[in-house]
Amino acid sequence: MTTETTTHTLRAGVRVLLGSAAVALIVGLGTVAAAAVSADASAVRGAAVGAATALGVFAFGALTVDLVATTMPAASMLVALLTYTLEVLVLGLIFWRLAGSGLLDDALSAGWLAGAVIVVTLGWLVGQVALTARARIPLYDLASDRTLHPSVGGER
Repeated sequence: MTTETTTHTLRAGVRVLLGSAAVALIVGLGTVAAAAVSADASAVRGAAVGAATALGVFAFGALTVDLVATTMPAASMLVALLTYTLEVLVLGLIFWRLAGSGLLDDALSAGWLAGAVIVVTLGWLVGQVALTARARIPLYDLASDRTLHPSVGGER
């Protein structure tokens, strides 16, 4: 048995994106707090930069995939694969630039930066999987099928 819902405040993809970002932000803030309690200022800066970097990269990627899935559903899998590859490359380039700039030597703790990226990534993935599993995303929209073909779903 299914029920029709008449009011939607946010699309399911946007709700998943915002929920995943909230989970990742909470985990990132927890990592920064742990660095503040257990280490020095370079650890706090490293954890903050790592958390912000991971959160920004994954939010941009998820928003891009959601926009493409909304406008061109047939291209969404290709864009998702390319976006995830680009996310890995961007994170690698950011680490390469940070290592080359000398910031990881004294201003930022490399261990806390890497740890924050890993923890925020895991938080994002857990949030995204949990929220996607609970989202009610229909395989197809019956209302739009009726407007294109009046005989679909109606009596004959």
